[in-house]
Amino acid sequence: MNDVEGTGSTNTAITNAGITERVVSGEAELAVRVDGAGHLPWIVLSNSLAADLTMWDDQIPFLTRSYRVLRYDTRGHGRSSAPAGPYSFDLLVADFIAVMDRFDIRQADVIGLSMGGMTALGVGLAHPERVNRLICADARADAPPPFVAGWDQRIAAVEAGGMGAILAGTMERWFTAPTRQDRPEVVDRAARMVLATSPVGYIGCAEALKRLDYLRHLPRLEPEAFFIGGAEDGAAPAEAMRAMAAATPGATYVSLPGVAHIANMEDVAGFNARVAEFFDISRQAAE
Repeated sequence: MNDVEGTGSTNTAITNAGITERVVSGEAELAVRVDGAGHLPWIVLSNSLAADLTMWDDQIPFLTRSYRVLRYDTRGHGRSSAPAGPYSFDLLVADFIAVMDRFDIRQADVIGLSMGGMTALGVGLAHPERVNRLICADARADAPPPFVAGWDQRIAAVEAGGMGAILAGTMERWFTAPTRQDRPEVVDRAARMVLATSPVGYIGCAEALKRLDYLRHLPRLEPEAFFIGGAEDGAAPAEAMRAMAAATPGATYVSLPGVAHIANMEDVAGFNARVAEFFDISRQAAE
């Protein structure tokens, strides 16, 4: 990787697909990857808690037909550094903007899942001029007491036993029982991401989740938004996502049947089809 300090650099260093760099944002160094042709419009992807930018691997082949794709590891995840927490969504939004600024991205489409979906909402609320359209997948927008209590329990487990202490429970939330039984390659790939996550980073982000407070602000969300989630997602239940879509001007919500929390990995075809419909990717690719 190349170390890149500051923001606002030109695009001359990223003329080829598959570029990886490190971008400095505050105390964090963020691992970033760019795929796709330089003349295409930008799309930015933001990952789930305890995942990394490779969670989007199944989306890259079709997204790069129409986009230059920018992925990054959230601070405390993947190959990004893990500064001491706690973190906040203001901080995670600032990281997102720093990554955009590094590549001189004035405006982009955005997809975020789980914590990444919450971050996408935060960017859309705080910096609406930077977001064209956004997809928020498998996410909440508020932090009711049972949600907060669940994070307190997971934080305590990680403090006591590291990331392995929450692995089984995380896989149960991320994937349905049939997937866990019949598709071990998907579960194993996800488990490797969880175990590679910094406990400091996990706990720092979990503290941000406990203070999640975007639902009451969604009526002023300006970018066009689409909400998608697994019908079997207990972490971001369908009723919560329907309420988010109802609160957001012009937004719609679609559920994927037989899918739990990490919808883009569990139902690649279904997730990609919905993304393609919202962004009209087939039409763009044909032009």
